[in-house]
Amino acid sequence: MLRTMTKFILLCLCFLTVPGVFGDEVKSVSVMEGDSVTLQTDTVKQKDDRIVWYYGPENTFVARINGKANSSMLSDDERFKDRVMVDNQTEDLIITDVTPQNSGDYTVKISSNNKVSYKKFSVNVYARLPVPDISSNSSQCSSSSRCVLFCSVLNMRDVSLSWYKGNSLLSSISVSDLNIRLSLPLEVEYQDTNTYSCVVNNPISNQTQHLNIKNLCQTCSDSPIFIIPVILALILCVIIIITVVYKLRRALKSKLKKPLHAKVPLNDEEKIMRSSSMYDDG
Repeated sequence: MLRTMTKFILLCLCFLTVPGVFGDEVKSVSVMEGDSVTLQTDTVKQKDDRIVWYYGPENTFVARINGKANSSMLSDDERFKDRVMVDNQTEDLIITDVTPQNSGDYTVKISSNNKVSYKKFSVNVYARLPVPDISSNSSQCSSSSRCVLFCSVLNMRDVSLSWYKGNSLLSSISVSDLNIRLSLPLEVEYQDTNTYSCVVNNPISNQTQHLNIKNLCQTCSDSPIFIIPVILALILCVIIIITVVYKLRRALKSKLKKPLHAKVPLNDEEKIMRSSSMYDDG
């Protein structure tokens, strides 16, 4: 019984010394895609230390510093090639221009004075966030006094989308993995004068889009569909007025062209008297 217990204890101790198994303290590090990240060992390299960095569950080789030779070897893996280095003084691993492929677990094995220790890191790489898009639910005008709007982002991972009224949170939605359009609705009054904004954020950054209700919410009284008939009616009235004025001016001009003393036709008696007068004169 005692021998069995001894074997069990020794087996547990072996597990505690294997990287990535129980007993390791994992340090979490978050970084924006395209930036650089430094995994700090919080140690000072001793003369004969031998340091090896590994990546992922398969312990893929990343970098190594050889003790006395004080020389380093770096991975030619496409995920790290020409983008990793090791600080010879601090033993820190530096990755430049990080990509989502660099997310995952990293382990450093430090061999010093015939002792071996391990440190583990979890790296999370987040994509740069776009400014969220705000759109209305319809391109047509509405006779209602309320308007429904949608705040959206595309193909984002590990993000939260939220509506704010001033500094007060109204609603929020979160996703861990997304390959479709994420939308969050908001219903407002057309005459609402409050300040609204939509915010997309992940653990290390955020982007904000402010809402302009007048530009996106449109009643039928404001709609061009309603205004066009009014404009056409006004144009028709102007045409009629111009036509009437034109005809009146023509009639007035025609009247002014007639002589002031127009000849009045003579009746039969006046014709006889005028003829007699002509004979007498002869």
